[in-house]
Amino acid sequence: MVEAIQNRYEFVILFDVENGNPNGDPDAGNMPRIDPETGYGIVTDVCLKRKIRNYVETVKEDALGYRIYIKEGVPLNRSDNEAYKALNVDEKSIKEAKKKDPTIDTQIRDWMCANFFDIRTFGAVMTTFVKAALNCGQVRGPVQLGFARSVDPVVPQEVTITRVAITTEEDAEKKGTEMGRKYIIPYGLYRCEGYVSAKLAKKVTGFSDEDLKLLWEAILNMFEHDHSAARGKMAVRELIVFKHESDLGNAPAYQLFDAVHIERKNDVSTPRSYGDYTVTVEEQAIPAGVTCTRMR
Repeated sequence: MVEAIQNRYEFVILFDVENGNPNGDPDAGNMPRIDPETGYGIVTDVCLKRKIRNYVETVKEDALGYRIYIKEGVPLNRSDNEAYKALNVDEKSIKEAKKKDPTIDTQIRDWMCANFFDIRTFGAVMTTFVKAALNCGQVRGPVQLGFARSVDPVVPQEVTITRVAITTEEDAEKKGTEMGRKYIIPYGLYRCEGYVSAKLAKKVTGFSDEDLKLLWEAILNMFEHDHSAARGKMAVRELIVFKHESDLGNAPAYQLFDAVHIERKNDVSTPRSYGDYTVTVEEQAIPAGVTCTRMR
């Protein structure tokens, strides 16, 4: 069995968008998400986790131990049922199996963690009681992300577009084009903060150093295989990782996050590129027992 990570980590992701919509809000006509009180842009943790999952699925292609549980077009019960089959039980015989072996629940949970990278990383609720009473337990993952927030307020713009392809024969007799709209942010630099718990990795999921290496790779490249006209030009500009010497940690997370400073250059009034900012890490603020690595 692969050994779980032994160190706690915190990390900061810096990514930007140019002429695109990084995370549309379906409750607002798919406009870019913003904080209405401050105007700062928001990208949800769920959005970023989706990009990470997609990258892992792309590079690993369902390799043993690196499958994806939360996956488009694959019902959760289908994956849950695989764990039951691997342990020679089903929803009808599971109660009797538990009486004979009280550890069966743990075995099912461990099988799911061993086979699905995103469960091992982010955790999952694998309890479903719709039609099939499949219960693979609940896992709190060692890797957690917060919402990303833009460094400066953003101004979403509505862009009107036209197309020459008409939908119906009736409409084709009346008009030669159809109108549409899309929303973009001219430019926005976003900051997301995250956590990696060695204790949860060792106690529950078995998240390993090899998994951690893949996570960093996925974060750095999560937009490289996700380009589209709707999202514009998106890229991870930097990943700043704080590694603790111990599994419990050598400093509070906020102290490390506060050491990362992002400032507009003096001659820039309206940022339109990553080069309009200066990113620094205050080394004096990093306590003993913590090391900082900047990945680009």
